[in-house]
Amino acid sequence: MNNPFQHIVEPLAPNDSHQCFYNLTKLQDPRYDRLPFSIRVLLESAVRNCDEFLVKRSDVESILNWKKTQTQTVEVPFRPARVILQDFTGVPAVVDFAAMRDAVMKLGGDPEKINPVCPADLVIDHSIQVDFNRKSDSLQKNQDLEFDRNKERFQFLKWGSKAFRNMRIIPPGSGIVHQVNLEYLARVVFNQDGYYYPDSLVGTDSHTTMIDGLGVLGWGVGGIEAEAVMLGQPISMVLPEVVGYKLHGTPDKLITSTDIVLTVTKDLRQVGVVGKFVEFFGPGVAQLSIADRATIANMCPEYGATAAFFPVDNVSIQYLEQTGREPEKLAYITKYLKAVGMYRDYNDASQDPDFTKVVELDLSTVVPCCSGPKRPQDRIPVSYMKKDFENCLGEKQGFKGFQVAPDRHNTIVPFQYNDTEYSLSHGSVVIAAITSCTNTSNPSVMLGAGLLAKKAIELGLSVKPYIKTSLSPGSGVVTYYLKKSGVMNYLAQLGFEVVGYGCMTCIGNSGPLPEPVVEAITKGDLVAAGVLSGNRNFEGRVHPNTRANYLASPPLVIAYAIAGTVRIDFEREPIAVNSNGQEIFLRDIWPTRNEIQAVEREFVIPSMFKEVYEKIEKVNERWNSLIAPSDKLYTWDTNSTYIKSPPFFDGLTMKLQPPSSINDAYVLLNFGDSVTTDHISPAGNIARNSPAARYLTSRGLTPRDFNSYGSRRGNDAVMARGTFANIRLFNKFLNKQAPQTIYLPTGETLDVFDAAERYQQAGIPLLILAGKEYGSGSSRDWAAKGPFLLGIKAVLAESYERIHRSNLVGMGVIPLEYLPGQTADSLGLTGRERYTIIIPGQLTPRMKVDVKVQKHYLCCPLLLRPGSLSNKNIAIGIALQKSILIESY
Repeated sequence: MNNPFQHIVEPLAPNDSHQCFYNLTKLQDPRYDRLPFSIRVLLESAVRNCDEFLVKRSDVESILNWKKTQTQTVEVPFRPARVILQDFTGVPAVVDFAAMRDAVMKLGGDPEKINPVCPADLVIDHSIQVDFNRKSDSLQKNQDLEFDRNKERFQFLKWGSKAFRNMRIIPPGSGIVHQVNLEYLARVVFNQDGYYYPDSLVGTDSHTTMIDGLGVLGWGVGGIEAEAVMLGQPISMVLPEVVGYKLHGTPDKLITSTDIVLTVTKDLRQVGVVGKFVEFFGPGVAQLSIADRATIANMCPEYGATAAFFPVDNVSIQYLEQTGREPEKLAYITKYLKAVGMYRDYNDASQDPDFTKVVELDLSTVVPCCSGPKRPQDRIPVSYMKKDFENCLGEKQGFKGFQVAPDRHNTIVPFQYNDTEYSLSHGSVVIAAITSCTNTSNPSVMLGAGLLAKKAIELGLSVKPYIKTSLSPGSGVVTYYLKKSGVMNYLAQLGFEVVGYGCMTCIGNSGPLPEPVVEAITKGDLVAAGVLSGNRNFEGRVHPNTRANYLASPPLVIAYAIAGTVRIDFEREPIAVNSNGQEIFLRDIWPTRNEIQAVEREFVIPSMFKEVYEKIEKVNERWNSLIAPSDKLYTWDTNSTYIKSPPFFDGLTMKLQPPSSINDAYVLLNFGDSVTTDHISPAGNIARNSPAARYLTSRGLTPRDFNSYGSRRGNDAVMARGTFANIRLFNKFLNKQAPQTIYLPTGETLDVFDAAERYQQAGIPLLILAGKEYGSGSSRDWAAKGPFLLGIKAVLAESYERIHRSNLVGMGVIPLEYLPGQTADSLGLTGRERYTIIIPGQLTPRMKVDVKVQKHYLCCPLLLRPGSLSNKNIAIGIALQKSILIESY
């Protein structure tokens, strides 16, 4: 059908009918001017893609009527302009596409019809690990080892880039997906197929929201949702509430963008923005660089919002110029956004749109801070760090407690390292990593770290050699300006050599600690600390031997590395004493914003961005020489322990299977609050005594070849065994941290996979009981796929993280939520009951279903979005996964 809004199409330039746009101002609807800028992006997509089939005129009306419908759970479709993937989540997506082609061929169809319709970029950034550090050749050694470990995966991805249209692979060694997206991939405005329209995207990584800092609307979705978008389907989403976050005031000269973002994170967690958009406005925004805005937007998953949007303004255009975008692009970006009313002047209050709610932050109130020891939202002023850690030592086991007996708080364990004696105690720093897209994209904090290192070296300070220090930039541009500004050498002298371009420590690829350090930690049962400039610090994520992990700005990472402990009050205690016996305080080496900005203006220039990105797809010689198959169907290697055809499409039929009730299920695991996807599907090292290790050993591998769970996401046999394999998993059945559970029929304590296998052999379905925020953290589709393979049919929780809930639905695992005010405890549930869940033949979103527990019925609403389930949506679900019986939203 013709688009009913074709009448508002006009050329952007006079007399150029080949390059047009949908001029939303020609709708002549006064509601448009009051819409939040982020909602205007949704509206433009709906108008441009309106076909009265997937996107209807009524959807456009719903979005225009946002002010009235935002709180009424109105569902609308959204077709993003592109999809972005990283390799940990991207490999499973490509595996699914390859398996889909096989399934379509078996059903007599054309396998080449399984092809991305929406453009997709995949950046290989999650594979590299900090195996080598503190050496000038660490970067090359880590990259070589990365390639040796992941050659199979890389060959498979290279096959995918050839076999599928509209899929581009950015080779390893290029940078972190979100920083590459910001500096290189972002269009801001698309110029394609004869039309201009806003750049927008979804990604299979929760920190996709970083791009919102540049005025590009994007957020993280589950891998299954991303695959649907790649196949041309719109995302079905509830029209969100939009919280306006007003920034004003001027930050202190010693404050970093990391301090601001950790303050915003805690603030918005308290406000409650789960499932909502946050849109920033006010004169304070104009003072923030795009890197500062991107840092705030990056942490969006940590405060729970769907998106954290900064509309495009003059600073955005200056950033595009600084990063080497062509002048003609800047011209049409500016002209288009002004034409459709999407260009912002943050100092002009008359442009402020309507918001669901407005909250404010005075930037002058922000103080230096960290977050931890186990969650990113637990902000601590640096001045209070020592006292907070010491309080945590004695507190009951939990998010802010380690339950260490009072007589052990001052335990000291001596050890030998490189023929020198050192000692560790609670709070000793053993990992200090400048890492993660959150901060390495920001020249101000990276140059701040370099200037601090320079002052520290000049005053004779150093970092103890047993501390695992590392610097993993988000792109080659960072190394470029650190070298040009003259600070790289000082960073290296403190142990912060460039070890690779990737996420590394932030996603658990911190590599091994020195054996004497591990022995000392184990001997004293110490709460050792990691300090990283990352965005996630959940238990067991950074390293198994660092029970306390703190998020901090890059300069603070170095400061804590020099101090060697987090039990220090920087205001009152010296950071160190140099060889001359002089006490040096942090204030003696801390650079001011003015110092940093002067260096940034001189050395962060457009030519370096152009030089780095012009050769990004050609610079990796090992990738270029990699030989990959060229067949349209993938030839599965049955001996591979990395890439395996998944079982999700086995038995696929053309006939839709109706939903069925879950009868007499056992509870596999009984959880409390904030069980993260790191707990459910860890990405780090494979423990030698785990089910996954036993499987790999049976395939002839030795522990040195195990690699990580993240690198093996293309093999369901490994990933099923790695589900709930986090050593910090706290299961109420055991009342301790362990990747184990009780096999209820016999009372035996078993590894989770082994227990699930026994249940499956007996034909018994399984459930999970959980508290609040089940599935928070990274957007891992394996955190839903793994439980599905273990035989888990439903999760019963108090609340869910949005992306994980969507992934569960996509895998046919039903996310049930207690009625308001109810919990497992209030209902007297222990998890040792048998459960029957009555699933009606016709499912509707947010319906209540009966859960029979030992002849007692409880009502629990199904966590689905409102809206009818049309046959086409069900059919789409079935095409992706035979167990999907309900619409993914």
